[in-house]
Amino acid sequence: MSSAGDAVARLVREEYGRVLATLIRVTGSVVLAEDAAQDAMVRALETWPRDGLSDNPRAWLLVAAKRQAIDHIRREGRRADKEAAAMEHPVDDEPAEVVRDDLLRLVFTCCHPFLSLDAQVALALRTLGGLSTAEVARGLLVPEATMAKRLTRAKQKIAAAGIPYRVPAAEELPDRLDGVATTVYLIFNEGYADIGRAGVAAEALFAGPGAGRADARRADCAGPAVPEKKKKSPAALFFLVDGQPVLLADQDRTRWDGRAIKEGVELVGVALRRGPDNRYAVQAAIAACHALAPSYAETNWEAVVSWYDVLLTVHDTPVVRLNRAAAVAERDGPAAGLALVDGIADLESYPWWHASRAELLNRLGDKDAARAAFEKAVAAGINAPTAEHLRRRISG
Repeated sequence: MSSAGDAVARLVREEYGRVLATLIRVTGSVVLAEDAAQDAMVRALETWPRDGLSDNPRAWLLVAAKRQAIDHIRREGRRADKEAAAMEHPVDDEPAEVVRDDLLRLVFTCCHPFLSLDAQVALALRTLGGLSTAEVARGLLVPEATMAKRLTRAKQKIAAAGIPYRVPAAEELPDRLDGVATTVYLIFNEGYADIGRAGVAAEALFAGPGAGRADARRADCAGPAVPEKKKKSPAALFFLVDGQPVLLADQDRTRWDGRAIKEGVELVGVALRRGPDNRYAVQAAIAACHALAPSYAETNWEAVVSWYDVLLTVHDTPVVRLNRAAAVAERDGPAAGLALVDGIADLESYPWWHASRAELLNRLGDKDAARAAFEKAVAAGINAPTAEHLRRRISG
C-alpha cells in the first residue's frame, strides 16, 4: 500500500470507534451499526486514495454509514420507525461532546454485568477500539476461533436482553467499572504499541477520566488515566515521519508535555492513596518512573523493578513477568533479563515474548538465535513497524 493509502487506513481505523458509537445510538442495534460502519470504512478505503480525502472525514464516514444502515433496514424489512429515525437524525455534524458521550455510552454498554468480564473486555476492544478479532484474541491471549465465538455470543446476549445504550445510574456503577477500567487500559495499551492506533489511545484517555468522573470514589479509573496522561507526548513522538519507530531511549524529552506529566504524577498519588492494591495505580507508578527521569540513562531501574514486584502481588500474569524481565535486563544486563524471559511459561503464542528474546539475544551477540526469535515474533503477529525495527537491529 502507498504512503497515502497507509495514511487513509490509519485515519479510518482511528475514526471507527467514534462512528460506530454514534451509529449505535441512532440505530439502536450493535450488529446493524457494526455492519454499516464496516461498509462505510471499506468505501472510504476504496474512494479516498483515488479521489482525495474528504474535508471532514468523520462526517463523510457517518453519512456513508447512515446510508448503509438505512439500506440494511430496507433490505431486511425492519420497522419503518427505525428507518425514519435513522434517516432524520443529523449525524453528519455531531458536536464533539456528543461524540464523546456516545463513546462513553458504548463502553458501558459493552461492559454490562450481564456479560462475563472476559466478554465485556473483548467486545469493547472489538467495537470501541476497532481491533480485528485476531488482534483482540492476541491481546487477551486466547485462540482466534475462541474469540470469534465469544464476540458472537456477547452481541447476541446484548440483543436478547435489550441492554440499554446509556451511561448507567450511580447505583449501577460499582458493577460496571471493573470491565470499563480493564477495557480502557487494554485499548490504550494497543494504541501506544501501534501508531496506527493513536486515535484509539486518545479515546482511552477520554474514557478513563470520563469513567472516573462518573464515580469519583473508585481508583480503578484514575489508574488507567495516569499513564495515558504521562505518555501522551512521548507517544506522539513514537514514530518518525518516515514511519520508523523512535524508542523511549531515543526520544527528545524536552518535547514531552511537562504539564501533562505533572498532572499524571499527581493522579498517581491519588490513585495509590485510594487503592494501593489497585493494579492500574501500580502500573501508573511504573510509568511515573519513566516520565520523571531526565533521560533514559537516568531512569531509576531499581524503582521500576520494585514497582513490578508490587504489581506481581496484585496481578501476577505472564505478561507482567515479561515486562519485569525487560526492566531487570536494563538494571542487571541482558543475560539476567533473558534468563527471566526464558523462565516464563504460557507465552509461546505472544509475539512480544519472542521479540523480547530477539532483542536480548541480539544484545548478547547471538545473531543466529536472535534471528530465529525474530522470525517467530513475525509469525506470531507482531506489528510491522516493530518487526522492521528488530530486523534492522539484528542485521546491523
